[in-house]
Amino acid sequence: MIRWGIIGCGDVTERKSGPAFQKVEGSALVAVMRRDGEKARDYAERHGVPRWYDDGHALIADPEVDAVYVATPPSSHAEWAIAAARAGKPAYVEKPMAATVVQAESMLDAFTRARVPLFVAYYRRALPRFLAVRDALPELGNVRFVRVALTRSFRPLPDPLPWRHQPEIAGGGLFVDLASHTLDLLDYLLGPIVDVRAVSENQLRASPVEDMVAMSFRFGSGVVGSGVWSFAADHRMDVVEIVGDHGHLSFSTFEDEPIRITRGGDTRELRIPHPEHIQQPLIAAVVDALHGRGSSPSTGESAIRTTRVMAEALR
Repeated sequence: MIRWGIIGCGDVTERKSGPAFQKVEGSALVAVMRRDGEKARDYAERHGVPRWYDDGHALIADPEVDAVYVATPPSSHAEWAIAAARAGKPAYVEKPMAATVVQAESMLDAFTRARVPLFVAYYRRALPRFLAVRDALPELGNVRFVRVALTRSFRPLPDPLPWRHQPEIAGGGLFVDLASHTLDLLDYLLGPIVDVRAVSENQLRASPVEDMVAMSFRFGSGVVGSGVWSFAADHRMDVVEIVGDHGHLSFSTFEDEPIRITRGGDTRELRIPHPEHIQQPLIAAVVDALHGRGSSPSTGESAIRTTRVMAEALR
């Protein structure tokens, strides 16, 4: 049994991830931590977790915790992940991997030195819907290019600003939070991105971060891509299109839209629902990797590539 402790048992852990650690075979959730001890205690009682802490170092030192899930905002990922590595414990870290490339590199170095594995929660790599996209790629022939468009309308921001709009915590704005999922998925589907050219703008000046990014990029295979991410648009759009010389397909990163595959003028749709706990397939792969009976598609080595791409886009 891999016994997990969560550092930062906030909203993302309520449904997306936390319960999965209890449901995956060979896994158990035995401890949670939050700086507000009452909230940690409440989470533990509601989710049937035996122990709770208000100190992350105490959770890491718990001899009954074998592995650590870091679900804090990005700026503290490195601190807690490195502490786990120094304790000889594997870590599963929320995305993006860190707020900066330097922090991500320090994490990789710590886990390499400790000889324990580091995983990152880019869970779309393990979801059945996106595995179906991967399996359909041969139907397209030689993939030529990719187009990405993600738009959201602006909503007035509260004071104080949410942490996702504070670059010192998030590493950027909603581009970092949302585009990271798509860029990492494209890395998984088509291989590493090796060249990035981008323009980023803060058009609304509503917070210190970018609200528009236009990017062109190239994969090591020669496939080229373009993308626009706007968080000050008049409507909501979420589409990724992959075009080959024999067909094309489209899907949504976040919306519950079907995969549409077109070849020879004929289009078919695949509707594949997500699991109740959307991170569960990846958590199962991580647990299998820790048991030595499989591997995880998302690791520190793969995730740092996405961190570098986003940093270059915002540079």
